Amino acid sequence: MDSDDITPIAILMDELRSEDVQLRLNAIHSVPTIALALGPDRARDELVPFLQDSIDDEDEVLLALAEELGRNFEQYIGGKEYAHLLLAPLENLSSVEETLVRDKAAESITKIAAVLSKAQIEEYCIPLLKRLSGAEWFTSRTSSAALYPAVYDKVSPAIQDDLRKGFAALGSDDTPMVRRAAAKWLGPLLLKFSDSHILSDALPIYRRLESDDQDSVRLLTVEDLIAIAGKLKQSEIKEQLLKQIRHSIGDKSWRVRYMAATHFNELAKAVGKEITREELIGQYVQLLKDNEAEVRTAAASQIPGFSELLEKEVILLRIVPCVRDLSQDSSQHVRAALAMQISGLAPLLGRESTIEQLLPLFLQLLKDDFPEVRLNIISKLETVNNVIGIDLLSANLLPAIVELAEDKSWRVRQAIIEYIPPLAKQLGKPFFDEQLGNLCMSWLGDTVYSIREAATINLKNLTDVFGVEWSRSAIVPKVMGMGQHPNYLFRMTTVQAITIIMPSLTLDIVRSEIVESLLQLASDPIPNIRFNVAKSLEVLATAFGNTPEGKAFVRQRIIPVLEQQKNDQDADVRYFAARALQKAAAVET
Repeated sequence: MDSDDITPIAILMDELRSEDVQLRLNAIHSVPTIALALGPDRARDELVPFLQDSIDDEDEVLLALAEELGRNFEQYIGGKEYAHLLLAPLENLSSVEETLVRDKAAESITKIAAVLSKAQIEEYCIPLLKRLSGAEWFTSRTSSAALYPAVYDKVSPAIQDDLRKGFAALGSDDTPMVRRAAAKWLGPLLLKFSDSHILSDALPIYRRLESDDQDSVRLLTVEDLIAIAGKLKQSEIKEQLLKQIRHSIGDKSWRVRYMAATHFNELAKAVGKEITREELIGQYVQLLKDNEAEVRTAAASQIPGFSELLEKEVILLRIVPCVRDLSQDSSQHVRAALAMQISGLAPLLGRESTIEQLLPLFLQLLKDDFPEVRLNIISKLETVNNVIGIDLLSANLLPAIVELAEDKSWRVRQAIIEYIPPLAKQLGKPFFDEQLGNLCMSWLGDTVYSIREAATINLKNLTDVFGVEWSRSAIVPKVMGMGQHPNYLFRMTTVQAITIIMPSLTLDIVRSEIVESLLQLASDPIPNIRFNVAKSLEVLATAFGNTPEGKAFVRQRIIPVLEQQKNDQDADVRYFAARALQKAAAVET
C-alpha cells in the first residue's frame, strides 16, 4: 500500500486527536470527503471501525458525527446493503450523557432504518434495540424509545409482540427520564399498531404514564391521548378514555393543564363533535377560568377553533361569558392572546350577535393599557369588518383608531398605518378625506423613522386605491409643501415620499407638481438630502424614461442636475449622482 492511499485516514486520525476542538469538528465534517477518497471498500473496512472506536469527549464533536452518519452516509460505503454497518458507531453515540447527541444519534438510526430491508432490520436493528432497551445506564434506555416507531412496521408479527412488551417495560421504568421518552414516543408508535393492539397494549402503557407521579411525564401524554382517540371508535372513547381526558384537563400540575389547553382543538377533533358537545365544553370553560395565567393564555388561543365545533347558541351561552371575563383578565398576556383570537368568533356568531356581544369587547381591548393587546386587535379587524360592515365598524371603531394613531407605542402606530389602505378602500374617498386624510399626513412628521417610512408607503398604497387624480389634489401638494420646512427631517421625508409615490403617478403630474421642488432640493445644504434627491431622480428616470415624451423630459430636466451633482463636494452625493446618470443614460439609448 503506497503512502498516498494511507494519507486521508492518517490525517483524520491526527486531526481527531488534536487538542483544538474546532480542528476535530472540521475533521468530522470532512468525513464524507475522506470516505469518498478512500472508496467504498476501505471506507467500510477502515473508516467505519475507526469512527466506532474514536468516541470524543467533546459533545459538539459527537453531535457533528451523529449528524454526518445520518446524512445518506451509506452511499460512501457501498449503498443500502451495507448501511447496517453505520449502526455500531451510532449505538455508541446513543449511550452518551448529552441529550442532544443521543437525540441526533437516534434520529440518524431512524434515517438508516428507513433504507434497510426487512431482513437487515431483523438481523441488525432489533438486537441493537434490545441492547439499548435492556442496558444498565438510563441514557441507552432513553434513546431506545425513539427507535421503536422506526422499526415496528418493518418486522414480523412475532417480533412486533416482543417490541410491544419491550416498550411497555420502558413505560414502567424506574427512571423518570426513560418514562418521559416512552411518553414522548408512544404517540408515533401506536399509530403503527393494529386496532386490537391499541386496546390491548397501547392503552395500558398510556394509562400507566398518564397516572405517573412526575408531571414532566404526564404532560407528554396529552399528545398520546390525542393519537389514541384518533384510532378509537366513539363508543370506545366513551368507555376507555373519558376518565383520562378529565384527569389531564383537571391535573393538579399547571404544566399538564397547559399542555391540554394548548392541544385542546386537536383533542376535540380527535374525539368527535358528539363527545365534544357532551363532555368537553365544561372542561374547556374550566381551562378558560384556570387560576394560572399561562393556562388561560393557552386556552384563549384555542377559542375560534374550538367554537367552530359548537352551535351558535352554545357559543353565546358558554364561551362568550368566558371571553367577556378574559377581556378584563388581570394578566396582559391573557388579554393579548384573546385580542389575537376574538375576531375569529365574529363569522361564527353572525352580524347581530357580533354587534351586540363582541363589539363592546373590541372597543374595550382597543383601549387596553398594554400595547400588544391593542396591536393584536387592530391586526385582526378585517375579519370583523367582513361580518358587521364598514358603516358600523367606522362609527364605533374610528374614534378608537384615531386615538391609536397617536399611541405612545410606535409599533401600535405602525400597525394602524398598515391597516389604513384596506380600511380606506372600504370607507370610500369622501369619508376617508374627511376622517383620516389629515391623520395620514401627520405621520410623515413622526419622530420615529420607521413610522415616517411606513407613512410614505401608506401614501403610495392609498394612491393605488383612490387613483392618481385624488393623489394629485390630496397628497402631492401637502408632501411638496414639507419640502420648504426649516427642519431637514421634513425635507428628507418629502424626498423619500416622492421617491416611493412617483412610480404610481403620471408624467404630467410629476412635471407640473413635483419636479421643480425636487430639483431645488438637489442643492440643499444637507448632503443626505442631496444624495436622496439623486436616488429619487434615478427612480424618476427609470419609471418614465420608456416613452419618447419621458426620454425628452429626462434629457432636458434630469440629466443636467445629475451632471451638476456629479461634481458635488460630498462623496456620497457624487456616487449616487453617477449611478443615477448611468441609469438615465441607459434609458435614453
